[in-house]
Amino acid sequence: MKKTLSTIIVAGFVVLMTATFSFAEYNATGAGSFPFFQLGCLVVGGLIIISLKYKFEKMYMGEVVGAFALYTLMIALFTAPVIEAVKTLVS
Repeated sequence: MKKTLSTIIVAGFVVLMTATFSFAEYNATGAGSFPFFQLGCLVVGGLIIISLKYKFEKMYMGEVVGAFALYTLMIALFTAPVIEAVKTLVS
């Protein structure tokens, strides 16, 4: 029961982080240049992390949530609005 409950909590966090990423990118870029590739990478990464959490019982829920939060941040850094902001800061 504990294994299933922690996996459900991690899955909920993955869904919330993915939805937050989608909402932020839609507001930043609009529908015309939405980063579907990055969204797909985020979904696949979330599925992998959830399956790892389910398979390995010794992984703490906080570790998994932190790893996915950092993964989401890394994916968000490689989107067009962030890269354009870095270009303007550098030049």
